[in-house]
Parts: sequence; C-alpha cells; structure tokens
Amino acid sequence: MLLDIDGLTVQLPGAARPLLADVSLRVAAGEVVGLVGESGSGKSTTAKAVLRVLPDDAAAHGRVTVAGADVLTMTGSALREHRARRVAMIHQNPRSALNPVHRVGDFLVERLLRTGDHDRRTARDRAVELLDRVGLNDPARRLRQYPHEMSGGMLQRVVIAGALAADPDLILADESTSALDVTTQAEILALLRDLGRRRETGMLFITHDLHLAAAYCDRVYVMYAGRIVEHRTGHSLFDHARHPYTRGLLDCSPELGISRPLRPIPGRPPSLADRADGCPFAARCPEAEPACETWTPRATELPDGGEAACRRLPEAAAATAGATARNNP
Repeated sequence: MLLDIDGLTVQLPGAARPLLADVSLRVAAGEVVGLVGESGSGKSTTAKAVLRVLPDDAAAHGRVTVAGADVLTMTGSALREHRARRVAMIHQNPRSALNPVHRVGDFLVERLLRTGDHDRRTARDRAVELLDRVGLNDPARRLRQYPHEMSGGMLQRVVIAGALAADPDLILADESTSALDVTTQAEILALLRDLGRRRETGMLFITHDLHLAAAYCDRVYVMYAGRIVEHRTGHSLFDHARHPYTRGLLDCSPELGISRPLRPIPGRPPSLADRADGCPFAARCPEAEPACETWTPRATELPDGGEAACRRLPEAAAATAGATARNNP
C-alpha cells in the first residue's frame, strides 16, 4: 500500500474535540482516492499530516506511512527527502502557490534543484519538458512569463508541473480544480489521471464536490467533524450512499440537466469548541435517536465491501448484537 493512514488522531491544546479522530484511509499505487466533506471537516488537515506540516503545538497519534516509511517519526534529512521527492501537493489556488514577482521558470527550476538531480542548466531543460507534458503551448516562452500573464487554467498546469518535477509516488490534490471553469477542470482531471496511470502515481483527491468524486475516483472517503463516516467505491457511493451525512451531501448538490429541489443539511458542522461525546452528526441527523448522542462512531462493514459509521445501520445493530452474545455466552 502506497499511503496507509491508520487510527490517526490530531489534537490541539484547548480544543474540545480533535482535529482528526481515529482516521484510517489507504491509497494504492496508480489509484485515485477521493476525500470529501464540508469545509472544516478535516480534509486538508489529513493531507498536511501526510506531509508532516501540522501546527507545532498539535499532538498526533496513530500511524501515517508512505511506501512503508513512518511519516510521524521522520526527522531531518529523511523528512526533507519525503517532502521534496516522495509526496507532492497541488493547492486549490495556483496564484497563492507562486511568487508574483518571480517568473514561472524560477518556480520550476528551484523545485527541480531541490531534488538534487539537476544543475541549473539541466533543470531549465527539464522545466520546459514538464510544461510541455502538462499541455502548455510554447513552453520555453512560458518559463519567462510572470504569473499575472497567465490564466488560471495555465497556472494550474504550472503548479501540476511543479508537483511532477520530482516524479513523486503520491500526489495530494487539495481542491485543485474547484477554481477552474468546467472545461478547464475536465482537462486538468484527465491530465492528472493520465499522468498517474503512466507512472503508477497514487493520488488523494480532496474536494467538496461529491458528484465529481464519485465519477472521478476509484474509491471515496466521506469525512465529517474529523472522522471518516463512510468509505465506498465511487460508483456505489453515488448510487447507494448509506450514511445520513453522505445522503445529505448528495441531496443538496445540484446535478447538470436534472431539475429537483435541493435539501440543505440543517444546522452547522461542529467547531473545535463543541464537544462531541457521541456521534458528531447526531444534532443535524434526521434519523438520530437519543442513543446516538452517546454512541462512539465506529466503522461497520457493508455487504458490498464498503464501510459506514452509523449506529442506525442494520449491519451495525447486527454487529453489536453479535459482540454482546460473544461477551455473554
């Protein structure tokens, strides 16, 4: 397994609930895995944990491994190597990732020099190759341009070229296409998938768009209040969502060519100041019962191979009854 996160919990001092609580997810080589949820659900924090760029005062417990190497225990040169070569991140806004007073070529050449495989001359030649690889015309001229001279779609290609500079094993795409128009978004997504398949690069694709994740990703994890609440293949998530939160996200998401009333999820997600002793979605869930307010969420295997963390699932009730019978013979 390329990326293996197991039981990751991240806590900030003074916070009433963890940033992440017992998060487990996996990404295989050549696989595109989605991570979806509302703002503040912990998606970007999960990606930052893979790069070990969490806040200095954050306490992280659990395991995060990339190609078998434990990220949470890395120090010094091993951590620098991990960030420079093995894992790359593509951010939501390409303009925020580029220095406005530096040319595009400066950004790419510096990235390549950090890998230690190039001198300045070969790094420039490689930068031209990368821009051509991501579909920018006249790449040699693009190296001399400043960010303000390029469109958002072109800049996103530049940032992707920077992510590919070190031939990483894993790409973390954090809302990497949400600021683009639909046509450019489709081109970028096709580009990322093609590049990933050619190099067997794994990708964790973070997005708010559940429909996009279901259509684009091999598997999808749904996150709420720092917890994974459902995990399924993209197709089965779209057609057979089981967790009330996942169904709520689908109900309030518009679909092209389909006219139907949108039903927003009531209330708001819990903040870090809100305690969540039971299921954190209970206050917003239309199916919640009093017992849900004290039930600690835990994943239940579904018949189709997915998982969901909801007390009301028949599979969860059966698992609880089976455990009770084994403990009380």
